[in-house]
Amino acid sequence: MHNPFGIEITPDEIVDTLSFFDSWEERYKYIIDLGKQLPGMADELKTEQRLVRGCQSQVWIEPGIEGNKLVFQVDSDAHIVRGLLAVVMSAYNHKSAADILAYDIEGFFGQLDLLKHLSPTRGNGLRAMVQRIRDFAAAQS
Repeated sequence: MHNPFGIEITPDEIVDTLSFFDSWEERYKYIIDLGKQLPGMADELKTEQRLVRGCQSQVWIEPGIEGNKLVFQVDSDAHIVRGLLAVVMSAYNHKSAADILAYDIEGFFGQLDLLKHLSPTRGNGLRAMVQRIRDFAAAQS
């Protein structure tokens, strides 16, 4: 299944697109639309072991390896969280473990001005998703 995140949809593209919007309401709509572009995750993969702890919504991450790149199947039961997963996938999907570990995700979130526009529980959930991915990358390196 084709996943454009990390290949065609990049962090730079998201930063550039978000800069066109004047209001956070428009930015949220764009982030939700990004989430709609994520390929779906099969229900049988939505298991307890793939569930990310620390998220307000249910979030599942299934890591995999294609060649020397890490790939991720992700899903959430909340539209905005699928969008946040899409933002994270733009930075991490189809990257090597070393690239994932070296990437300045906090700097990316800073460019998006994202964290101060999320509730504290959403922000914690976002960091929990990032940590799950970084832990997998660290185990591969």
